[in-house]
Amino acid sequence: MDEIVGVLLMRPLSNYIQQELAKRFTLFKYWEIPSESLKLHSDVIRAVVGNGVQGADSALIDSLPRLEIVSSHSSGLDKIDLVKCKERGIRVTSAPDGPTDDVADVIAMLRLAFGRRTVISC
Repeated sequence: MDEIVGVLLMRPLSNYIQQELAKRFTLFKYWEIPSESLKLHSDVIRAVVGNGVQGADSALIDSLPRLEIVSSHSSGLDKIDLVKCKERGIRVTSAPDGPTDDVADVIAMLRLAFGRRTVISC
């Protein structure tokens, strides 16, 4: 029998990404799972996927004895206890330049909109 590999999602991801992850892993949704259930399944969770809002703090990392990787689905790592990850040999990944072009596009569009006064406060 295959070993269960659990992935703890700290925040909802796009439906497509969640469906693709669910094909390969057992997903645990932090915002839905009671803390007692999380404790029961802590031995199968080997990955945490967070973002710049909800990451992996020291208490969460300590509660997952088989944790191998923490991934930030955004550019920030400030919600991840990097010291604790280093102590435990847990890999940490992020998408540092993922949204850069999109953010630049939005800023350019906002400058045009405000400059032409197409966006006016009520």
